[in-house]
Amino acid sequence: MGRICFRRSSKALFFLFLLVFLANGTVGCGKVNDTNSNINTAALKPIAGEFAYYQKYALNINPSVPPQPSSIDLSTINNYLDFDFSPSAAKLLRNNHFVVVPSESKEFYQLYANNDGIPNFITTDAMLHTYHLYYSYLLRSTERSYLYSEVNELSQAMLQVSAQQYQILKDSPWENAARRNVAYFAVACRLLDPNCQVPAAIEKAVADELGLISRHEDTQRVSPVMNLGQNLPPLLQLKEDYTQYVPRGHYAMSDVLTRYFQAMMWYGRLSFRTNNEDESRSALLMVLALNSNDNLNRWQDIYQLTSFFAGKSDDYTYPQYQALFTKVYGPGIKYEELVKNRAQWEQFRQELARLSPPAINSIPIYDRKTQPERDKAITAFRFMGQRYNLDAHIFQNLVYDAVLENPQGKYRQLPLALDIPAAMGSKPAYQLLQAAGETQYKNYPENMQAMQTHISSLDQASWVQDLYWSWLHNLKPLLDAPVQGYPSFMQKEAWQLKDLNTFLGSWTELKHDSILYAKQAYVACGCLPPKVKAESGYVEPRPYVYANLASLCHMTREGLEKRKLINEADADMLLKMEKLSVSLKCISEKELNGGKLSEADELLVRNIGNDLYQFWSSSLKDLKKGETLAVEDHPAALVADVVTNPDLRLVLEEATGNIFTIYALVPVDGKLQLARGGVYSWYEFPWPADNRLTDKQWQEMQTNPDTAKMSKWAKSYIAFD
Repeated sequence: MGRICFRRSSKALFFLFLLVFLANGTVGCGKVNDTNSNINTAALKPIAGEFAYYQKYALNINPSVPPQPSSIDLSTINNYLDFDFSPSAAKLLRNNHFVVVPSESKEFYQLYANNDGIPNFITTDAMLHTYHLYYSYLLRSTERSYLYSEVNELSQAMLQVSAQQYQILKDSPWENAARRNVAYFAVACRLLDPNCQVPAAIEKAVADELGLISRHEDTQRVSPVMNLGQNLPPLLQLKEDYTQYVPRGHYAMSDVLTRYFQAMMWYGRLSFRTNNEDESRSALLMVLALNSNDNLNRWQDIYQLTSFFAGKSDDYTYPQYQALFTKVYGPGIKYEELVKNRAQWEQFRQELARLSPPAINSIPIYDRKTQPERDKAITAFRFMGQRYNLDAHIFQNLVYDAVLENPQGKYRQLPLALDIPAAMGSKPAYQLLQAAGETQYKNYPENMQAMQTHISSLDQASWVQDLYWSWLHNLKPLLDAPVQGYPSFMQKEAWQLKDLNTFLGSWTELKHDSILYAKQAYVACGCLPPKVKAESGYVEPRPYVYANLASLCHMTREGLEKRKLINEADADMLLKMEKLSVSLKCISEKELNGGKLSEADELLVRNIGNDLYQFWSSSLKDLKKGETLAVEDHPAALVADVVTNPDLRLVLEEATGNIFTIYALVPVDGKLQLARGGVYSWYEFPWPADNRLTDKQWQEMQTNPDTAKMSKWAKSYIAFD
């Protein structure tokens, strides 16, 4: 028998890698002086990182915009008669100092381009959406040009080593575990390359598994490969939700991306449970196979890069199992010793039994009444585990069976997106949940409080550890109610709901872009432009959002440049986006502090439509067919399923639709004028799990107004007539 050796290197400890460096100095228009934020920028300390660093931008904020009467006489607004508002829209505008109306605009740039002669109102929505466009483009470009081939080569190599292990371990207690691994990697190889040769010994199990993946119909189906050679009772058989393999998001754009999606979904979801001896053997054999040849280096490159985009695994992977193997077996052992030394194997299993369960359950499983040891059933090794994400953690703690029945005896079978901002400290979000009766479920208030406490304790390094976390961090300031000295329209209660809509619209884009990697929580079973004189526009004064967005752009560019995974043109576009965000931050500060905009500032605001178009077209250049891009072919509308209830065979879908128009009464040179901009339209609805929606399906559904309704609370600021 061969000898198993642990190759020692600094990379073996790489699971500690993704602490992101915070720059020693802050960059911006002035010193930090923001009484409307919980972040003390000046107190930040640099934290060393391996992939990228987070460049913090300083702010200079002393809000001093003069207040306006509670209700505005619209006839005093110099350009009010240039617009034709319905009675309900005029009422909302009079009382809230802003109003949102539905529109047919498919993209933000399109709306701003039509503002010829109309003052632009640059919104946080427009800038957050622009980052989403480039994040999605860079992610799919990296997956197509680099990750696909890396995963394919790693899969082929792991299949080869696993087949060798199987031959060595035949006629031993480890034979079936080795055979399972051959089948496991053969499935991935076939998903990536249909011409991959599959050993005859596992060909049927692989074919059956691929059939289930191809049909992607069942939410709770016994996995042929994972249950290979095991005769377990139905409750203990490992089941998979094959509806997760529906290619969606940008993965439906090409055959290569679809194959990559399904293979990585396979690697991210299938678990080798610690309480199952045979599956634990398979997991250990995988770890040993990774130590062969160049497999570990390739695995680390894949894991580290995907972690930069989407975060670290919520499940145990190579580093943890390798550490336990070394602890029990030492630096090296022969396969024959592995088979014969039962005492060491039992010690290894005892170490596995001490491992804590993951924060998020992503497999079909029963409630604690039916399956009392469910924590053990979800504690497992995954080859390339799906990633921990804060929002899924929140959802997991606010659905059945973490929360129990309400006074009507009903269970919380699906969460609501409002759970996320509420857990992050939004009082309006929690009040909306209360009004909807969501807080009446047993344990809901206590679990919500626990999540709020946990989130409020997170340090700055946690919030900027990767691009996913940094995106969430970028949205946090939207939950802070503007204080006195901000424009009057931002101090209205309705504006806080508009900010919730912005938060949820951008969060939906985040879930859409990271749908492959982000672990998903599972519920336990049981008109023409008016001809007016061009006036100065206005930037929605959210300096912290623009500062964080600039930092996020910098982090994205620096991280990919370090790995030589971004070309000069794309890096230049990210730098341009960073500079634009900094400019909007500085303009916001001037607006709040009573400063005067320069000619350059006014030109930037007036021409924002051109900038947004450049970012939009650049982010789609890999999809360009012919000489031009049509917005009808690439609208902003998208959809993402974020939670699964296998018992009801339902998913919770989050979606954005057409870009709605916002009109705001903004102060310019001491007078109010109407400025126009764009905001997200956001939707949430349950949907059959066996028909998880793709972007194309959702965009086609947009022509039917009865497909999905916006939240009732949106009526406080949207005029739907």
